[in-house]
Amino acid sequence: MSDLSAQFEQAAQDVQQLPKRPGNDVMLKLYALYKQASVGNVSGARPSVLDMTGRLKYDAWAKLKGTDANQAMADYIALVDQLKASA
Repeated sequence: MSDLSAQFEQAAQDVQQLPKRPGNDVMLKLYALYKQASVGNVSGARPSVLDMTGRLKYDAWAKLKGTDANQAMADYIALVDQLKASA
């Protein structure tokens, strides 16, 4: 496992331990960066209007289409570090 992957996995654990839950916008950003880093580009059909949460998640992830996995990992780590520093 590369150093970046190890830091990414640690950041994914650290975000679970934050004393306060981040706002919805930040949670969507975390979700999208995590999915882009671990899965790659969004796939499948966009959820229906009735599934607002799924639709918001899909849209957040779709905005990162084409972002390299290593860049998504680095951005995720940086965001988690910011959240830890402001906690």
